Amino acid sequence: ELPPSEFMQVADSTWLVLSVVSNGREPSGSQATGVTKIARSVIAPLAEHHVSVLMLSTYQTDFILVRERDLAVVIHTLAGEFDIYKEESGECVSVTCEDVSNGFLKPKPAASPTLHPVQSPQTRFCVLAVAPDTLPAIATMLIDVLFYSHSPPREAGAGSQDLDSITFFSFSLIEGYISIVMDAETQKRFPSDLLLTSSTRELWRMVRIGGQPLGFDECGIVAQIAEPLAAADISAYYISTFNFDHALVPEEGIDEVIQLLQQRQESGR
Repeated sequence: ELPPSEFMQVADSTWLVLSVVSNGREPSGSQATGVTKIARSVIAPLAEHHVSVLMLSTYQTDFILVRERDLAVVIHTLAGEFDIYKEESGECVSVTCEDVSNGFLKPKPAASPTLHPVQSPQTRFCVLAVAPDTLPAIATMLIDVLFYSHSPPREAGAGSQDLDSITFFSFSLIEGYISIVMDAETQKRFPSDLLLTSSTRELWRMVRIGGQPLGFDECGIVAQIAEPLAAADISAYYISTFNFDHALVPEEGIDEVIQLLQQRQESGR
């Protein structure tokens, strides 16, 4: 419904959403989950089969977006490890490889993925949820933060591996669940009794992936982060955007995360 505009870029591909649930159970919605080992078990095989993904973590669960044209490859790749269902008229219907065999091409071996530079700003972030019935109480503040509070992003120097701060605010509304990521200073502007946080109320630090806009055709970007962190049992909250990818990790683990990612980059050279 949005009118065409010279100010709006739209990616060519249409994307489908994969939601990964454990043993058929929906997430509880009571705790921020982030990129889990289940998500990693989806991301890594897809990267090996040259499928590009976008990742969207919310307070409640993780969503993996794949291009519609890659659906046949996705089904064939994941069917050995997962029961796969599609939604039709509100009902979940089982999907098999035979259902999408038309047009399936055995994927070519993926080339070694590019290991993109990572930057870790000093900004501390909060991962929050909002009850839908309390949204009107913070609507004015949300509009102000979303549309009127941004300053132009400061460019990092050439080869810089660290930023003093970064402007980042994420709002998602999915099936009635509201999830927000904001920096700790912005959170102070909101009524604390209307924002739901995890029981530990931890703060998060960000790792931004990419020294320049990443595009949508390359595969393995999410796996570059998810695999080493999952192997080290470090939870991460991952958000792909139009230009860059962002992983948030618990503040106390940021030094270990940077070390792991630097080791991966050095071993990949």
